[in-house]
Amino acid sequence: MNKTQEVTPANAFAMIQKGAVLVDVREPGEVERQSFDIAEILLIPLRQLETRYKEIPADRSVIIACHSGNRSVMACRFLMNQGYKKAVNMQSGMVRWAAEGLPLKEKQKTSPWLSQLFSKK
Repeated sequence: MNKTQEVTPANAFAMIQKGAVLVDVREPGEVERQSFDIAEILLIPLRQLETRYKEIPADRSVIIACHSGNRSVMACRFLMNQGYKKAVNMQSGMVRWAAEGLPLKEKQKTSPWLSQLFSKK
């Protein structure tokens, strides 16, 4: 089995700014709560990777990310086995990305009284 190359979130962010694409393999509900705030991102849940991996450009650097780094390692190995030579795993995923203060989109939390105030009756 191929050994995956890993990058820190800070290095991943620098790679993205130079043209790498980020592939987020988390589930839609996870992405809805908190997502990477970057220009070029592909959302392909790990369970769909086998059927959708060809959407990922093979000629560019590809950073694979998930919540904590476990699913992304599996995804990275899968891609490497499919011939993706420029695929790297982002260490500790979204957890570390957020801890390092890198750009995030978070679901807006609306308080119940505010929701009631503006709800249609």
